[in-house]
Amino acid sequence: MCSARRFCLLVYVALLPRGDKSSYSSKQKRQASHIEESEKKQGRSAKAAARIAWASVNKQDGGGKKSGSGRKKSSSSRKKSSSS
Repeated sequence: MCSARRFCLLVYVALLPRGDKSSYSSKQKRQASHIEESEKKQGRSAKAAARIAWASVNKQDGGGKKSGSGRKKSSSSRKKSSSS
């Protein structure tokens, strides 16, 4: 166990893989690409443009759409299943 809990948490988070886009559909990847290009035209850095693009896709769709991507059920489908 680490003596400095905060330090251990930072080390653990730093080791987690980031940026894996394999759970996104081709449509989502295409949307992110278009948003990224638009952001670059507005003068944003490549890193900021990519961050904004994927945040926008996540906000629109709730994350990756491929099976096994850990998507939550939509609120409407939860209501339907609970009212049965």
